[in-house]
Amino acid sequence: MSTPLIFLVAGEPSGDALGARLMAALKAERDGDVAFAGVGGPEMEAEGLVSLFPMGDLSIMGLFEVLPRLRTVLARLKQTVSAVQSLKPDLVITIDAQAFSYRVAKRLMPAPCPVIHYVAPTVWAWKPWRARRVAQVVDRLLLLFPFEKPFWDAVKQDSVFVGHPIAESPVGDPGTWRETCLGEQNGPLLALLPGSRRSEVSRHLPLFRATLERLKHDDPGMALVIPTVANVADMVRSGVENWPWSVTVVEGDGEVRRLAMAAADAAIAVSGTVALDLAAAGTPHVIAYKANPFTVAIVRHMLKIRYVSLVNLIADEEVTPELLQEHCTPESLSDAVGRLLVSPEAASRQRQAMENVMSQLGSPEDPPSRRAARAALGLLTAPTG
Repeated sequence: MSTPLIFLVAGEPSGDALGARLMAALKAERDGDVAFAGVGGPEMEAEGLVSLFPMGDLSIMGLFEVLPRLRTVLARLKQTVSAVQSLKPDLVITIDAQAFSYRVAKRLMPAPCPVIHYVAPTVWAWKPWRARRVAQVVDRLLLLFPFEKPFWDAVKQDSVFVGHPIAESPVGDPGTWRETCLGEQNGPLLALLPGSRRSEVSRHLPLFRATLERLKHDDPGMALVIPTVANVADMVRSGVENWPWSVTVVEGDGEVRRLAMAAADAAIAVSGTVALDLAAAGTPHVIAYKANPFTVAIVRHMLKIRYVSLVNLIADEEVTPELLQEHCTPESLSDAVGRLLVSPEAASRQRQAMENVMSQLGSPEDPPSRRAARAALGLLTAPTG
């Protein structure tokens, strides 16, 4: 067989990181005998991709952000589809960026080769009708979570559970981090994660402060750290500057943030993918979330799941407490996280359960990127459709 050409499409930084790992794994599986084309960012370019155009042209979130650049996005869509039709690759792999990826796959029908999508739409949470629509244009889905597969089997979509990239993201030495950043503070360390969106930070930081007033009353020696991301770091720093306690704010990439999480004895986190970061770090935690009541009233009728935390969804039980909306109060949060801080047994039970969850998502011996590469290469000689 001649060197296969694989056309990849990533439209945002998280997809770029996932795509880079997949490219490295594809090269490893093929002993380097593979060629790439498509669209990606700096991480994929470092693995050898020459991007058709800057990935930033697609990294747009929200309706009002998309509208002014709609002409550019549509032009890039046409350019991507034309490149596939011209190059006639052996595989097309779209990565996350659901709206753009779906439109690429739909416009390619009938595609000149198998089309694979990496990171399935969240049909398990809401809009289950999307599953049948995706199944009409995608030959194989690569799934991050084991609980997703029944939803795709129901619409006869070929899907393969490959695991989550967090399983191949080792955590460094939290003891060294703690000594460097906190010096001689030897009380318990509590991590606060108020969210990655500005609306989340504005809603949860005051709630966390009220929670701390109760916790610090019981343990004034408690140290505080807030691992955060660049787009809300300024807001976080401004929000805690008048707090009556010293707070260490850590801004950085996933590895830096997870190191700070691993150093903590417990955490309060706004619901999101950060739950997996905390599980990987082995940090006992409580999930919190408050949203606009009107939004919640609508979403509650749409949700098809028992839990919101990915850790609990994978375990299919409440490994970590979920205190949401009207249950998300300073009293309930302080009681729940307080138990983790004063009860070694409660903290240990949660750590063991999180370890079991992480073991389902992959391991260094069988990393998700290699599983994904094998699942993709399995379609190299398969017919489309």
